[in-house]
Amino acid sequence: MALGATIYKLKIALSDLDRQRYETLGLTVARHPSETLERMMARVLVYCLNAEENLAFGKGLSSDDEPDIWLRTLDSRTALWVEVGEPNFERVKKATHTAQAVKVYSFNTRSAVWWSQGESKFSKLDAEFFQLEWVDVQALAQLVQRNMDLSVTISDASAFVADQKSGFEVHWKTLQQ
Repeated sequence: MALGATIYKLKIALSDLDRQRYETLGLTVARHPSETLERMMARVLVYCLNAEENLAFGKGLSSDDEPDIWLRTLDSRTALWVEVGEPNFERVKKATHTAQAVKVYSFNTRSAVWWSQGESKFSKLDAEFFQLEWVDVQALAQLVQRNMDLSVTISDASAFVADQKSGFEVHWKTLQQ
């Protein structure tokens, strides 16, 4: 019998100072059995960075046809395609032909090598690339509980993330815009 996804419920008080967006998000996140806590929390943070009405999580690791996060228009076109991790060139290229905007957020220990090996090819694509700091993503994973109540304040290239006990900053850098 295959293992099912683990469900996490998050209530996030979001303050995006860069985009003047202030709201409370109620998210239900399904974590695939093969997904790490770090990747799941990177997805949550990336969702916050791109939050807007109708933004949704894709089917995740179990689907090759959907991004990790996307924004669909009312006529079912893809306005935004967001990948979390280190996708291959062909996947990003396909996304640029499918969506109006494409963003990739890399986050783990292989991120710098992945970027240095693919930068010349990726630079030809109309896509944005960002790199989350790995130690910060690891700190995010330490917050995981089945029910989470977080606040996320975004300003410049960082987000201050806090729960009831502690808070810390998550940083990222822009690789290509």
